[in-house]
Amino acid sequence: MELTTGAILRRITETPLSTAAHKLATIILDGIAWKDGYNGLERGTAAFTLAHLAEKMGVSRQHLTALLVELAASDLALVRWKPNGKFAPWLFRFGGEAGTDALPDVVSTTCDTSLSRESKNKTIFAGSIEIGAGTNVYQTPWSDLIKAAKASLACWNVDTQVIWERFVAFNRARGNAAVPAGFLLGFMRRWRTSLGVAVHPPAESAPARAIGPTERRLHQLIAAAPSKNREFHASDLCQVIGQAAYDARVREVVRHFGCPSFAAMLAVHGGAVLAGEITR
Repeated sequence: MELTTGAILRRITETPLSTAAHKLATIILDGIAWKDGYNGLERGTAAFTLAHLAEKMGVSRQHLTALLVELAASDLALVRWKPNGKFAPWLFRFGGEAGTDALPDVVSTTCDTSLSRESKNKTIFAGSIEIGAGTNVYQTPWSDLIKAAKASLACWNVDTQVIWERFVAFNRARGNAAVPAGFLLGFMRRWRTSLGVAVHPPAESAPARAIGPTERRLHQLIAAAPSKNREFHASDLCQVIGQAAYDARVREVVRHFGCPSFAAMLAVHGGAVLAGEITR
């Protein structure tokens, strides 16, 4: 198959398919990138989630799967794969006699009316990015490009502003005042490896809650008996005062402080340590 928009469209009309499969094929053709950088895709590739395709087709996911199988088995030889993780969009290519290996190196002819012929339909990262620019991506010329390119990448469901902030922080950490615009697309393509970049300042911690004298006393008792030694403290205290008295103390602490039984046990142990009944 000659891999141009017009050639594929002619093949779609010539291939015996169900009406729904014809429609699905044209929808996929409509999203194909014929220039590198269009929506961040390689040439000859389209990207869709199955949910998006089902919505555009107005069919169920089960019916959509059957239509995709029909297109794959036809002369159109539609292939799909998902290289960017479970929740990322599927990538689609039409194959045919030439096979899919030839797809990346084939572009539309000058007489072809592909969607990427108009510059407004291209997602080309050209020029340079000033890293010192404002942190609001929507006040820069890059927001629309990020939004278009991320559709086929692992960061497809990440907010545009978050992507921009991570990119700026990544370059600031390396002392870059300006970088080629292509670096932004490369950063998005390697999103999984960039998730560890710290971009957000630590949130202000909430003001400490005032602790009353009763709660302060509970904390003092618990601190006197570290939790890692609680079994030894319980055994030692039971030998001194007996199991019944020990259980009574725990219940009294629960009633007085309104704390869980585990905290009450620690408080009982701490009180015994402070009273010299057992050692720390």
